[in-house]
Amino acid sequence: MWYICHVCDPIAYYFVLPENSAMAVKEFPVVEPPFEELDGGVAGGQSTVVGVVLAAGTSSRFGATNKLLAEWADAPLVSHVVDTLLRSTVDKVVVVVGDDAGRVRRAVSDFEVTIVHNDRYASGQSTSVRRGITAARNHGADAVVFALGDMPTVEAESFDLLVAAYRTGVSEALAAACNGARGNPVLFGRRHFEALADATGDTGGREILLDDDRAVLVETGDRGVLVDVDSPDDMSTLRLSS
Repeated sequence: MWYICHVCDPIAYYFVLPENSAMAVKEFPVVEPPFEELDGGVAGGQSTVVGVVLAAGTSSRFGATNKLLAEWADAPLVSHVVDTLLRSTVDKVVVVVGDDAGRVRRAVSDFEVTIVHNDRYASGQSTSVRRGITAARNHGADAVVFALGDMPTVEAESFDLLVAAYRTGVSEALAAACNGARGNPVLFGRRHFEALADATGDTGGREILLDDDRAVLVETGDRGVLVDVDSPDDMSTLRLSS
């Protein structure tokens, strides 16, 4: 049983792929709470969902400084992401560090998280995804939520909605959405772990999301799932909006 969300802008219903992709456009169903228990759902106490913060990138478009350490609301961006994830219903949190690892570690050192190092971070985001999957498996994960370290305005409730949709059996490939527009974070169940462990380049979990016929978007109503910080201009906009 699907719960279809009537979005205001049908164009937002589509995820546009790179021009060289074999599929120009893929349409995802959009679901919204409440989620009814479906066949294949798992009771909350019987599944372990691990949150993985991807915080290893080089911030090449941000200039000489590491964007994850840029201050906003009295804390580095990555600290906000970790704090929010810890306030959600995920069971454990892993932070994958790489570039500027020492300073990023210090930025999250006060949190109860597992920090793992990706020494191949320069080869693309997929290397951090693989490192995160390994760490999540070590925590006995049944599902993993991937959060980006440069998206500090995502609300804890958005993570909660992904977890709730997974635990009620909606899908094992889920992405957060706002008004039907696809964003981050994303959640993958255990049956996708092998594919994630084999991911290459900068695609991360995108191709897996596209290949799963039951992949859905979870409506959150949270504009933060669409807002990331890539450039100094993005940082200025974020500061002006707060």
